[in-house]
Amino acid sequence: MRRIVQDPVLATALILVVLFIFLAIILPLIYTIRESASAEGLALFQRYLTESVYQRIILNTLAMGVMVATLGTLLGFIFAYVQVKVKAPFKRLLHFIALVPIISPPFALASALILLFGRNGMILRGIFGTRCFWGEGRSCNDIYGLDGLTIVLSLSLFTVAYLNLKGMMQALDPALEEAATDMGANKWHIFRTVTVPMLIPGIAGSFLLLFVEAIADLGNPLILGGDYEVLATRIYVSIIGLYDTKAAAVLSVILLLPSLTVYLVQRYWISRTSVISITGKPAGTPQQITHPFVRWSLVAIVLAVCFLIVLIYGTIFVGAFVRVIGVNNDFTLQNFDFVINGIGSEAMTDTTTLSAFATPIAGLLGMLIAFLVIRKTFPGRAALDFATMLGIAVPGTIFGIGYILAFNNPIELTLPGIGNITLLPKLTGGRAFLGGALAIVVVYIVRSVPAALRSGTALLSQIDPAIEDASISLGADNAYTFRKITLPLIRPAFLSGLIYAFARSMTTISAIVFLTTPQTKIMTAQILNEVENGRFGNAFAYCVILIGIVLVAIAILYLTVGSSSGAERTLEGGA
Repeated sequence: MRRIVQDPVLATALILVVLFIFLAIILPLIYTIRESASAEGLALFQRYLTESVYQRIILNTLAMGVMVATLGTLLGFIFAYVQVKVKAPFKRLLHFIALVPIISPPFALASALILLFGRNGMILRGIFGTRCFWGEGRSCNDIYGLDGLTIVLSLSLFTVAYLNLKGMMQALDPALEEAATDMGANKWHIFRTVTVPMLIPGIAGSFLLLFVEAIADLGNPLILGGDYEVLATRIYVSIIGLYDTKAAAVLSVILLLPSLTVYLVQRYWISRTSVISITGKPAGTPQQITHPFVRWSLVAIVLAVCFLIVLIYGTIFVGAFVRVIGVNNDFTLQNFDFVINGIGSEAMTDTTTLSAFATPIAGLLGMLIAFLVIRKTFPGRAALDFATMLGIAVPGTIFGIGYILAFNNPIELTLPGIGNITLLPKLTGGRAFLGGALAIVVVYIVRSVPAALRSGTALLSQIDPAIEDASISLGADNAYTFRKITLPLIRPAFLSGLIYAFARSMTTISAIVFLTTPQTKIMTAQILNEVENGRFGNAFAYCVILIGIVLVAIAILYLTVGSSSGAERTLEGGA
């Protein structure tokens, strides 16, 4: 702590980070928890934890979170492994397809899945002539419920695990595998004892991200949940339908418990596992898996998932250019005319501007917090990491409520002889400062920083601290070392954090549904409105435009930030 205080830049950065975390995450949660801490709230706790209806909702939420996190992390690992370790064809194309799910609103994917595999879907009913995958009547198993939610959420979220694990695999020193091969180990033994242990931080971090994302998701359960109710939808109904903020606050606290449990287990696991693969020493040549059975089995899985992604998003694309897909397939541009020449033009401008402003802040903030948490020792380090992760562990609707409760009035300080001084203007509701745009940007940052943080901590745990210590011993301060040494080494994590931040900001809805104002329009809110009114053509046109914007942004990020993470290139550049 004394070394941090002696470095003005590092001390200022730490103070600003702590202040931001307190105002943007802790303070809204304090207001929300205070709302649930009354006698009425305690009575609701007892009711929700004892009644069978709510017990089933809680179990539904946990089951969905575990299944999505497991399947999504597994898919992300397979995709990353094929990209880095397997001699496979069309890698660039497969990589591009794998990025698509993260750049569209999840409820748009759910809508397309209903059109394809719903009870009257074009494939299930139109081709196979059935309404169920299996069973009949009350035992009919269809796309609605846990199965559909697992498929949609896994496809929507596995890209996060893929980007995280791909960056880590690229950063692994091939000399480790070469040494194991020289000692007589076969490929399977190397995979189990060398590759997987080195990737445990990324695997655990990806599981955590997918789990908390899944149990906090709102859009997909509203569309595909059917009678499979989860906590997020019950919270939404408590707010929108009943205007019961106390019930929503109590349910949000219940929802936090499994998220925090998974986080603590993951943190304990990582603390007992120390892996370092980037040492600044020369690396060998990466080994490629060429065994026919292993190679083509993994490639077949990747191709099958990519085919499903292409099918779903092909439906979205075609649906944007026809009147009513599956009913009236006549070509039309009316859907785009409605979007571009209507309210959609303003929504596109507002959403893109706010997302572009939030993205670099979220990426740099995530890397900075990761650097502080992994590389520095100071009181409250674990609390800083824990508080930052609350940004993704808390359901988005609860952040919306918390911001309304905390920032619906200006935060003022009364000084004797001076009067009231406004520390923070009114950020939400009518006549909000900048039309509520500042609150939306802050929420974008809060919801995106945890992904960048987890990617950064996972990759930093592989980098030998001696590299940074050598820079400091040569006279460089912490700020210079972070900018010239650490940040280039964790470039894959930084890039994945930027991509996630922009895509997440462009596609989020639950976190900002209560913060939009007539002065600030958001595309996802407009898409959800079109879906709720059954105008799928307009909704798909919005999605096509949104996907185009995000793809252009990703291309710009790759060109400006790059995807290489070789220690040699970084050290040579620093020299």
